[in-house]
Amino acid sequence: MRYLRYPLTILFIILTWQAAALVLGPSLLPAPAAAGLSLLREAATGEFWRHVWASLSRAVSGLMAGFILAYPLGLWLGGSKRADPNLAPFIFLTYPIPKVLFLPILLVILGLGEAPKIVLVALTCGYQILVVTRDSLRNLDPSYLLSFKAISHGLEQNKPGQVFNLARHVFIPATFPTAISALRLATGTAVAVLFMAESFATSKGLGYMIMDAWGALDLPRMFSGIVTMSLMGLMLYIIIDAVEHRVCRWPTFLH
Repeated sequence: MRYLRYPLTILFIILTWQAAALVLGPSLLPAPAAAGLSLLREAATGEFWRHVWASLSRAVSGLMAGFILAYPLGLWLGGSKRADPNLAPFIFLTYPIPKVLFLPILLVILGLGEAPKIVLVALTCGYQILVVTRDSLRNLDPSYLLSFKAISHGLEQNKPGQVFNLARHVFIPATFPTAISALRLATGTAVAVLFMAESFATSKGLGYMIMDAWGALDLPRMFSGIVTMSLMGLMLYIIIDAVEHRVCRWPTFLH
């Protein structure tokens, strides 16, 4: 029965969409069949796949850059008694600010190319990963540290080798699963921010395609773009979830 949950959920969404289309009419909401036919027509063109590739490359690059930069910084803040008190106020004051507000500033500084869009996605997901990693390390179970000290025979923690082993055997195993989960949950926000970034000052991307179709009142094409961008976000979510289950196996054995 559990294998039918996702197909049944998809069927429910389609039926709800169809019912809403019947109530509102095709001038406001095209039926799923009309959007599906439009998507098939778009998929037969090279321009459609250029839009898909532009959005996918921006999303993947931003998510990877955000994780690569934010995770080590979160480890450093969570494990440093000096850096955390000084930098934590800045991070927590700027964390609630919607990062999409920085888009005009990024466009002025970085220009109209790929960089501002990738940086915006990296900022959006990076903040979440940074805060989650830092908090996970600050709330680390003291028994992990005591076990490590017992195994390492009480070596001083300020030695480079001791710090490396502490990070390798305690800090990273304790925080990496949570950081990957934060990255997975950030995919939806990242795709939403990317849509906003692609809505103007660009001629490539699914966000541009959606807004271009909206401006031309081509609702089936607009909804085909919306469906494609949603599927892109779902694909990224599933891939990161699979990586999490493949790489982070040790939490399973701890419960």
